[in-house]
Amino acid sequence: MSEPDLPLFYTDLARWWPLISPVEDYAEETVWAASLLERAAIDVREVLELGSGGGHSAFHLKSRFTLTLVDLSREMLDVSERLNPECTHLQGDMRSARLGRLFDAVFLHDAIDYMTSEDDLAAVFATAWQHCRPGGIVVAIPDHVRETFEPDEDVGGSDAPDGSGVRFMEWTTDPDPADTRIATEYAFLLREADGRVTHCNERHETGLFPIATWVRLLESQGFVVETEPERTEEDRTARQAFLAHRPQR
Repeated sequence: MSEPDLPLFYTDLARWWPLISPVEDYAEETVWAASLLERAAIDVREVLELGSGGGHSAFHLKSRFTLTLVDLSREMLDVSERLNPECTHLQGDMRSARLGRLFDAVFLHDAIDYMTSEDDLAAVFATAWQHCRPGGIVVAIPDHVRETFEPDEDVGGSDAPDGSGVRFMEWTTDPDPADTRIATEYAFLLREADGRVTHCNERHETGLFPIATWVRLLESQGFVVETEPERTEEDRTARQAFLAHRPQR
């Protein structure tokens, strides 16, 4: 996916992100993510997040790590820069970004869901390898894996002090279980501060792979891989984490 192909979610609607997915909703999962990042063989101080979006994970992680945030969407980086001015922000594609430096850990959250082929996933893991210091760790936490996927729907949204607000509905299905894609339909109602309401909808296609595929592709880069299911009190399917250790030698 190139920048011109990005969904409205990450371009025209980016300014609504803090109301679509409030930063406080990330508190529980980032505590877990931080604990995984710290399981590297070396001390983890500098973390690269690929596909950092609006910076809501970074908001909770930045007190523990020095963060460099990379995302394909310039509009989402603008949102994150307002929330996390102390972090380094760079525009780039997680499949091809090359920053010319190493980090103690690399974090891949739900933006990796947009990798819909094994070639896409392999390219991201190559990027992670190129930026992971020996003894460091790559932590990948996709929203879905094949073994636990179930069709789902959700509603959400919130309001801002200025009177603006968002309400949305999402509906995720697997139209063709024989391929590596699932589809999510989104519908948004957007209320401006002056009371004007507009609406839009769009379809997102994301990847769905078995756990064995994630492990195989990470190992093919040279990582030593372990898996760990999430423990969550939220009313949703627990995520599957992949911890990819780069050997010190």
